[in-house]
Amino acid sequence: MRLTGRFLLPALLLSCLMLPNLCFANGGTDFSNSGGTLSGTSASLSLTGSNLIAVSGFNGGGLTTGNLGSVTFSTGALASGSLTMGGAFAPGGTFEVDGNGTGGLPNGVLFSGTFSGSVTWTLSTLANGTHNYTLTGVVTGTMSGASVNGVSVQLTINTGKGFFNGSTTISGGDTTVASSVPEPSTLALFGTGIFALAGGLRRRLLDAR
Repeated sequence: MRLTGRFLLPALLLSCLMLPNLCFANGGTDFSNSGGTLSGTSASLSLTGSNLIAVSGFNGGGLTTGNLGSVTFSTGALASGSLTMGGAFAPGGTFEVDGNGTGGLPNGVLFSGTFSGSVTWTLSTLANGTHNYTLTGVVTGTMSGASVNGVSVQLTINTGKGFFNGSTTISGGDTTVASSVPEPSTLALFGTGIFALAGGLRRRLLDAR
């Protein structure tokens, strides 16, 4: 049985929910988002219009799914590399996860913070010549009145054979926060795991056409 594009994105996002366990052995809260527009220049990249679709572990609770709220952020300025070929953005900017009161979650800010380290903007060129971009960064902020640290990985829609031109759609993303800071090695593993899932998604979509 061949999976179609209709089922592949939900499968990718559900897989994202399992990856944070690699980074936080002591547990944490996981936020998954879908869609939205990533836009900007060398001054900053910002995400708007992304739906919060799953929350796990908030205030010790279980998994809640649905139309739960929104995820928005902005980065610092481009510190190295380029928007088209990949690079890194400086720490800073804002990162916010908001709930809409659905599924027992609060109606308001669930997590508010900033990028506390450099944000990597990675280009991957697939065998067919098309391109994916992945944004990965460590965040620090507050959740339920407590200070937390975490990591966010955001995947873009494949841009075809063209490069990022200042605006692209997000296919999905995952942000995990906890009281402990993720080790650099586990951060790399987290990003690589989700990026591999994104490549598999793209290949399956091409096969289904």
